[in-house]
Amino acid sequence: MKSELVYSQQVNSLQTALLSARLHDPFAYLGRHSVQDGELIRIFQPHAKNAWVQTSNGFETMPLVHEEGIFEWHGKTPLPWPYLLRIEEYTQQETVILRELHDPYAFPLQISDHDLYLFNEGSLRQSYKTLGAHLVTIKGVTGTRFAVWAPNAERVSVVGNFNRWDGRVHPMAVHHQSGVWELFIPDLPSKQLYKYEIRNCYTGEVFLKTDPYGNFHELRPNNAAYTPLEDHFAWQDAAWMQKRAAWDWLRAPLNIYEVHAGSWKRHPDGRFYSYRELAQQLIPYLLDMGYSHIELLPISEHPLDESWGYQTTGYFAVTSRFGLPEDFKFFVNACHEANIGVILDWVPAHFPQDAFSLARFDGTALYEHEDPRLGFHHDWGTFIFNYGRNEVKSFLLSSAHYWLNEFHLDGLRVDAVASMLYLDYSRKSGEWLPNKFGGRENLDAIDFLRDLNIMVHEEFPGALTIAEESTAWPAVSRPTYVGGLGFSMKWNMGWMNDTLTYFRQDAIYRRYHHNQLTFNQLYAYTENFVLPLSHDEVVHGKGSLLTKMPGDRWQKFANLRLLLTYQMTCPGKKLNFMGNEFGHAHEWQVNQALDWHLLDDTFHRGVQTALRDLNHLYMATRALHQLDFFPEGFGWIDCHDADQSVISYLRRAQDGSFRLIVLNFTPVPRMTYRIGVPKGGSYLEIFNSDSIYYGGSNIGNSGWISTIGEPWLEFPDSLIVTLPPLAGIILAPKDD
Repeated sequence: MKSELVYSQQVNSLQTALLSARLHDPFAYLGRHSVQDGELIRIFQPHAKNAWVQTSNGFETMPLVHEEGIFEWHGKTPLPWPYLLRIEEYTQQETVILRELHDPYAFPLQISDHDLYLFNEGSLRQSYKTLGAHLVTIKGVTGTRFAVWAPNAERVSVVGNFNRWDGRVHPMAVHHQSGVWELFIPDLPSKQLYKYEIRNCYTGEVFLKTDPYGNFHELRPNNAAYTPLEDHFAWQDAAWMQKRAAWDWLRAPLNIYEVHAGSWKRHPDGRFYSYRELAQQLIPYLLDMGYSHIELLPISEHPLDESWGYQTTGYFAVTSRFGLPEDFKFFVNACHEANIGVILDWVPAHFPQDAFSLARFDGTALYEHEDPRLGFHHDWGTFIFNYGRNEVKSFLLSSAHYWLNEFHLDGLRVDAVASMLYLDYSRKSGEWLPNKFGGRENLDAIDFLRDLNIMVHEEFPGALTIAEESTAWPAVSRPTYVGGLGFSMKWNMGWMNDTLTYFRQDAIYRRYHHNQLTFNQLYAYTENFVLPLSHDEVVHGKGSLLTKMPGDRWQKFANLRLLLTYQMTCPGKKLNFMGNEFGHAHEWQVNQALDWHLLDDTFHRGVQTALRDLNHLYMATRALHQLDFFPEGFGWIDCHDADQSVISYLRRAQDGSFRLIVLNFTPVPRMTYRIGVPKGGSYLEIFNSDSIYYGGSNIGNSGWISTIGEPWLEFPDSLIVTLPPLAGIILAPKDD
């Protein structure tokens, strides 16, 4: 008698918890249970009028035992498994419909202890296959399995249109020690909106959260995720992937066009180009211009266009602004078929405060640090990931794995690495906490970055990791086994800052800033550098590259052509933001397309033509790219001619072939300028940024130029050349 009373009290307690949306263990109350005189099926259907359960005798009535929608069947008749329910319910339009469905609480939990162990250990690199929403089939029944990490929750429920966003209907079960909650909802099809409703176990606060592992979200400003979409895409890039795996990227040309998908071009009515339309329009442009790779500003889901994608809320979701995940696969595949690589900007350094996303996900600082001295970026108003938490590490490693694996991407450019490495990044005294050794280095972030790079290089041969790192941190692009961070390459922010500072100077003052052109050679081979003229240099009041240039209109365009010539002939791989290639007239605006009509102007068209020729020359000429990362690939001819603001240098290939580059940073032509050369013979001017075809004055060197048989500046022979104003020339020896 006492045990029956205890059992009754337990049932009543569970019922109360269910109806008050506090049920921690739904399988203890709902679903199928063995009782003394048979079996009990209990369901909660708050909008049902009547309910039946499938038995060996057909559908039998389930009496209503609580007016809020609890139905029970109690009997000895055998039941199939999985059994069907038949529900007669009121729709939101107050009509009555009859539905047949399987009971979610008849299906056991599916996630293995092994996967949960790896997740909690921080080494589950494909946690996106375990957590999130997945279409699965169990015992012949297809539905959606949900899983989410919320260790400080009292109750987690899946909510959506399918249950009228009622957190009582589909409470999830927790794998206790892991903090992972799971529920299989049978018969739930693809493309159903859903979120997680989470009740904090300490405060009782209830949060409505988008799935951190969601693969596709509704269009902003809404932010629910969709259950997995059907994906019928068939990759056709096997040849590219095989070639990439054997790619010697250290010695290969790498010429990157950085693109914001929402503002490269738009339809006349302001609509975005879709991923498929970008494939049709952008790829032919990349081929014509001579780029080897495209780098996309983040296309992971984000709520605000003006963040350019850098305030990510969907670390596993292609933004719905431009189409479906399948459409993005089409874009990448089309790039690969055209021999163009695709690099994605990826943001593991911070995430936004938006209440629907990762911030205080289960009512606690789960993905971030509790202490703002560790967990908050004042500059950006964002939270910093807690890299020392194993589950966060699994989350971020899996995000990187997801983009590379599911979308065949060829690399990740990791944003804001400097902010990850330093605990005192952009902080005053007292605003940060030292590490366990008393230092300023973020030891957990360092470990994470090394693990990231090891994973990428082990599992995705030929894929690149590129760090945006603006400090003198050593060995960013050196292997982890020699103490480096393991990145493939690093943006050369020093080169960029020195170069743009120099070019802003009026030509008459450049002689006093000559070291800004030459200083980079003191450190140029300490890292594998990319020379970036990126989006960061043409926003926030900085103006476009063109408007940074001094002088009258002619000089501005000549300076821009000279800048691009300098970039394309310096040691290091190349990156240019869209619009740089034709001299965009104002700084980049995220909410409008580039001003493509400027190409009707001779000068703008001339910049584009000059860079097109430079790109193709760079891609085809071993001396201009093969030894970018090696000091033997570069040699000064003369770095001391500050009085005339001229520099000259050699670029060499492994086979000894070379090119001569001479750059004149003043508007004064130098008609008999002497340069040393490594060997005698004839030389041909193969590029001149002052060509009439580029909008220049057409001063230069026609035909073959012969050496004069006299040594110069430690070289065995020399040439007399004409240097055009504010221009660069490239010379090739006759036997090459």
